[in-house]
Amino acid sequence: MAGAFVITAETAADVSAREALLDRAMGPKRRKKSSEKLRRGRRPSEGLAFIARDASGGVTGTVRLWDVVLGEGGRSALLLGPLAVDPTIKNAGIGSALMRHAIAEAARLGHAAILLVGDAPYYERFGFSAEKTGALAMPGPYE
Repeated sequence: MAGAFVITAETAADVSAREALLDRAMGPKRRKKSSEKLRRGRRPSEGLAFIARDASGGVTGTVRLWDVVLGEGGRSALLLGPLAVDPTIKNAGIGSALMRHAIAEAARLGHAAILLVGDAPYYERFGFSAEKTGALAMPGPYE
């Protein structure tokens, strides 16, 4: 069971802990996913990378959003992900809190659209639907 946690902006000091968390939560094949390839070598959108920390300051969750363009010369949007929580404390509300925080911050910063690739039933509770993105396609092979 997870205890108290806080959500903070990600810092450079969090990189190692974030990457270790992503490896534990998603496994080594995460780096082969199309959404990961879109993010490779890029930085998240300004002000949109967050860490959940436990009472001792340890990294227990992460979410980041990335600037993308929909099609050739298309509309700007954000690509959300990865969202991950330490597998030993899943189902404690950390992922949901990270999602709500990320969505609210994106809206506060003036972003109008967020896309993601993931577990449809999980993300529906935050207002996401494949109906809204059916005409879009990811480049390359995808999961």
